[in-house]
Amino acid sequence: MTPPQSPIAPFELERYFARHEFVTQFLLCSSDIEGLTLRELLTLADDDMRERWESLTLGYTESPGHPLLRHAIASLYTTLHDDDVIVTNSGEEPIYIAMRLLLRPGDHMIVTWPGYQSHYEIARSIGAHVTLLPLHPRNGRWMIDLDELRAAVRPNTRVLLTSFPHNPTGALPTHNEWRAIAQLVETHGLRWISDEVYRGLEIVVADQLQAAADISPRALSIGAMSKTYAMAGARIGWSATQDAHLREQFLIYKDYTTICSSAPSEILATIALRAGDAVVARSRAIIDVNLALATQFFATHTEHFEYIPPAAGSIAFPRLRHSDADEFSAALLRTHNTLLLPASAFGYPQPHFRIGFGRPNFAQALAQLEDFLTV
Repeated sequence: MTPPQSPIAPFELERYFARHEFVTQFLLCSSDIEGLTLRELLTLADDDMRERWESLTLGYTESPGHPLLRHAIASLYTTLHDDDVIVTNSGEEPIYIAMRLLLRPGDHMIVTWPGYQSHYEIARSIGAHVTLLPLHPRNGRWMIDLDELRAAVRPNTRVLLTSFPHNPTGALPTHNEWRAIAQLVETHGLRWISDEVYRGLEIVVADQLQAAADISPRALSIGAMSKTYAMAGARIGWSATQDAHLREQFLIYKDYTTICSSAPSEILATIALRAGDAVVARSRAIIDVNLALATQFFATHTEHFEYIPPAAGSIAFPRLRHSDADEFSAALLRTHNTLLLPASAFGYPQPHFRIGFGRPNFAQALAQLEDFLTV
């Protein structure tokens, strides 16, 4: 039976942050990297981009995105060209548009989980059936079970959505696992939406996966400036795909959403991507310092936590051994003005919470958690 289309469910994670993010002193669960200041970013601009910034007119921009920005984004891929890229309003817009284009009521979709709620809730609101494919903590890493993935495919499966590097666990498939996922997409004729917003933040650089859009014409890779490039406030993302027809349909739909991107944000994003090595090095430096602190902290408190360090990204998903994550997080917020994100925000029924390593005041925030444990 085809499920009816319905009003979309509240976005629990975003409602949680709306209540707490801007009134809490210590954010210990942020998914992004501390934002670049405008001064920091403009010091990285070459002469061409500085002139473009200073002479910028605040008018409409091209719907697919500024040609220079599309070129900078395309350079992140090995096989794609400028025309394969469409600039969007953050990484959220391409998720929404892709779902609307690729799914119909009664279709089936497989989504890695736990994950960002828009990865599956938009599909449900369309009337599609969704299988949440869990990641498992095994052998010291979070991993996808390929046999479970293969078993989840149905005759009416249309879309596979993966999110790697993964939020909230920090998981990253091996190269062999990634190739197996790509082969499954081809074998079953699926469309592949690959959320890759943390790409570039692998703990071991050699572990970086080839972008899905580079390895499959059936894939649409999604990227954003918000994580790796520390520019969440710019609200610039993109979709990238070899499929010319999908790009054409995407632009038609985009006329009903944002039409075009912010002119200042496009120039700032181009500056950051042209200086990508320096920007990513800054992000990695923040993460590296904080990961070392987290490793020491969790090794000291094994009686309270089970901790799997991330393979990539700026977040991890520890498990509480003896406490309810909602109650634990609420008490920490109440007594120490420090925010964790309980797993319930992902609809995940286990006592996990997300911790984020992207803020320079991580040590001070972690000290609040340390004090909370000893009170």
